Amino acid sequence: MNKTDKIRFGVIGTNFITDWVIAGGREDARFELAAVYSRTEETARAFAAKHRIPHTFTSLEAMAESSLIDAAYIASPNFLHARQSILMMEHGKHVLCEKPLASNAREARRMIEAAQANGVVLMEAMKPTLTPGFRAVQENLSRLGAIRRYFSSYCQYSSRYDKLKEGIVLNAFKPELSNGAIMDIGVYTIYPMVVLFGRPKAIHASGIRLYTGVDGQGGVNFEYESMNATVLYSKIANSALPTEIQGEEGNLTLDRINIISRITWTPRLGGGEEDLTPGHSLNEYYYEVAEFIDLILSGRKESAVNSLQNSLITLEILDEVRRQLGVVFPADREDML
Repeated sequence: MNKTDKIRFGVIGTNFITDWVIAGGREDARFELAAVYSRTEETARAFAAKHRIPHTFTSLEAMAESSLIDAAYIASPNFLHARQSILMMEHGKHVLCEKPLASNAREARRMIEAAQANGVVLMEAMKPTLTPGFRAVQENLSRLGAIRRYFSSYCQYSSRYDKLKEGIVLNAFKPELSNGAIMDIGVYTIYPMVVLFGRPKAIHASGIRLYTGVDGQGGVNFEYESMNATVLYSKIANSALPTEIQGEEGNLTLDRINIISRITWTPRLGGGEEDLTPGHSLNEYYYEVAEFIDLILSGRKESAVNSLQNSLITLEILDEVRRQLGVVFPADREDML
């Protein structure tokens, strides 16, 4: 392949996130949307018509075996991420898999083994860490001096929670789908922390477990060698709190960790607040697709930012948080996958 080649994508999952990723991907001239998979022909055809997709599949095996695609974007429920990714990789397809990469770290290790055994790219579609905004954070970390704290909050009241209170359990709160607040939005606060600071030395979690068995919200304190970190996440309450990285010489503030649209630097001594927000007009989902395509065309097997190690460490943290909160998924059983 050369730099002008197109990568032919097959998409698995026909929800709104897939719509968003397709919109971002189409801002890269190398992105070609070739196929869609759905369990039903009706849904597959409707999605194909909506997005001008030439081929449809109702068999994952047939899609994996097909010569019509080079890569799969997987946006199915969390509990399917590992088995679908492994199937695709075993047939030589590169995989861009939605966050969280898997239900747990055990599944993630199996996915990484499959990627390495088959010589294909596997990357978690963790959007914020690949944007110009996050790159600006990385480039300005040295201005902080000794870093003492990372704080991040992502709390968003879910409309599906109202249904839960009525006794109607929708997918967002089902443990059999490996869902819940930590998996849905808490991961957004933790993955960037891992990219910036690595694996914490200790984890202390508290939260609220809902009657379905998943968490509705939580707060986690992390210990590092010379700094602390705290994250707050919720699907049962809102918050306007930003993300902040505090150092001895000043602090960086990000308006939202999931969509970084404003970054400010505030020095401890002298000078006022400085806006570090990079100017860009591209779709926020463009960057993860472009990174993934770059990897394939360059022959590199993993991202330096959304690396397999960062994804694995994040899932090991999620596993420990769930253990402390008492959240168990059917996918955690040793005989699964």
